Amino acid sequence: MEPFPIYISHAQGPYKWDLDGNQFIDYWMGHGALLLGHNHPAVVQAVTDQITRGTHYSASHELEIVWGQWVQTLIPSAERVRFVNSGTEAMMMAIRLARGFTKRHKVIRFAGHFHGWYDAVELGTRPPFDVPTSVGIPAETFAWVRCLPPNDIRAVEQALGEDDDVACVLLEPAGGSNATIPTRPQFLSALRDLCTAHDVVLIFDEVISGFRYAPGGAQAYFGVVPDLTALAKILGGGLPGGAVAGRADIMDLLDLSGDPHSNRYQRFRHPGTFNANPLSAAAGIATLEIAATGAPQDWVAHLTLKLIQGMNDVLRATHVSGCIYGDRGGFHLLVGQKDFHPDNVEHQIAQADPERLSRGMGRLAPLVRAAFQLEGIDPSGTSGRLSAAHTEADIEQTLASFERALARLKSWELV
Repeated sequence: MEPFPIYISHAQGPYKWDLDGNQFIDYWMGHGALLLGHNHPAVVQAVTDQITRGTHYSASHELEIVWGQWVQTLIPSAERVRFVNSGTEAMMMAIRLARGFTKRHKVIRFAGHFHGWYDAVELGTRPPFDVPTSVGIPAETFAWVRCLPPNDIRAVEQALGEDDDVACVLLEPAGGSNATIPTRPQFLSALRDLCTAHDVVLIFDEVISGFRYAPGGAQAYFGVVPDLTALAKILGGGLPGGAVAGRADIMDLLDLSGDPHSNRYQRFRHPGTFNANPLSAAAGIATLEIAATGAPQDWVAHLTLKLIQGMNDVLRATHVSGCIYGDRGGFHLLVGQKDFHPDNVEHQIAQADPERLSRGMGRLAPLVRAAFQLEGIDPSGTSGRLSAAHTEADIEQTLASFERALARLKSWELV
C-alpha cells in the first residue's frame, strides 16, 4: 500500500488486527503458507514444545526425518527430499540439480510464472515478458533462459527439437503467479511426455500449490508427476522452510562420498545454517498431519467457490464491469475491467491473453485493495487465498463488504 502499509499487531484464525485495533478478514494467509489459519492450536503446541528443547542443534535431529517422511508420503514425486529455507532456494537447487544431472545448461520457463527472485528466473515474470524485472542481473544470464508462452505445447516441442542443451522445463503446474494464468490440464500431460522423450528434467514449482490443491499438491490433483518438485509455504506450517523433492537418481547428486574429487566435480554441496530447522520441522509436521486428511483442502475449495460466485453476483447486481475467477488455490480480482464481465467467466479466462491476465487491474489495483481494507477485508493485492479457519459467515461478511467497497469505488469514479 502507498504511501504506508498497515502494521499488524496480532492474528488469530482467519483474522488479523492492525495497531489501531481494526480487524480484518485476512485473505493473505501468510502469502499462502497458512492453510490452517493463524495460530492453529496443533501448530502452536508443536512449536511451543520444540522451543523448550532447543531451536538450533547444528546437527541432524528426529523431526527432520519425520518431516521428510510426511513429504514422501504425500507428494507423488518425492522419492528423496532435501530441505532448504524458502521457495526461491528450492528453485535454485532444483535448477542446479537438473543441470548437474543432464550435463546441460539451458532452462525453459513460461511467461507469467513466478519462481522467486533468483537471477535465472527473473526474465518472464511480469509483462513485458522479454524485459528483466530487476536491476543487478547480468544480461548474459538470460542467454541460458528461454521464456515461452504458457499453455503452448507446440512452442515447447519446437524449442526442445532445435536445442539439445536444455536441462529443464519449469512451471507452476496450476498456472502462472498462483494460477493468475491457469494451466490447461492437457498441457501438463503433454509437457510430461515431451520432457520424457527429450530426457529433460520437468520441474514443478509447487511452492504455492503444494498441499493446497490436494494433500499431494497439484501433481496429485492433476495426475501428472514431475521429476523434481519445489516446495515451501504450507510445508513449513507458517515458519520459514522449503524443500526439493524428486527422483532418487537426480537427488543422489546431493550425497557426498569419501572421495574429494567426486565431491567437487560430480556432486552438489548444499550447506545452509537453517536447513531443516527444528522449529520449522515441528510446525511443518503438525500442519502436514492435518493436511493429509484432505479436509482442509476440501473446505477451502468449497468456500473459495462460494466466494467467487458471490462476488460475481455482486458485480452483476451493481453493474460493475469485470469478473472474479479462481480455483482451489484462491481467487483473482479483475474489478472495473471493461474487457471482462461476470458471466461465463471460465470461458473468458481460458480465452484471455496471458499478458492481459498478468497485468490484472493495473493502476486500479492498490485503490481496489484500499477500498477493501476500509471495509475490513485484506486481499493479497489483486488476489486472495482462504484457509480452513475461514467460515461461511466470513464469506457472507466479505460479500457485504465487497458491495460496500464497490459503492466506495463508484463514489471515487473509479468503476
